[in-house]
Amino acid sequence: MGLSKTEDFTKTQNEVATIAKALGHPARIAILQYLAEKKSCVCGDIVDELPLSQSTVSQHLKELKKVGLIKGEIEGPSVCYCIDSKALIKARKLLGDLLQGVQASCC
Repeated sequence: MGLSKTEDFTKTQNEVATIAKALGHPARIAILQYLAEKKSCVCGDIVDELPLSQSTVSQHLKELKKVGLIKGEIEGPSVCYCIDSKALIKARKLLGDLLQGVQASCC
């Protein structure tokens, strides 16, 4: 398998692809929806809301944090997560611009 050659694409194309990849699993969508619903930082409750093990939820949280969609603050023995509003605004704009620019042209 060859390398993806991301340097051959624009900064915006790479940013959209990174966000899309992070959103590419239903567990991550569920995590974002849960955090949005709570409208505050959430510590250990996320694992209780998903039909996944703690380690699997942690991996999904790590991917969302890596692209900046969520923030995590250490509070005692746990990490509290919340949506990063600046990153969310940027993601909305990037994805919105992409979808607005795409026109169905066949079939």
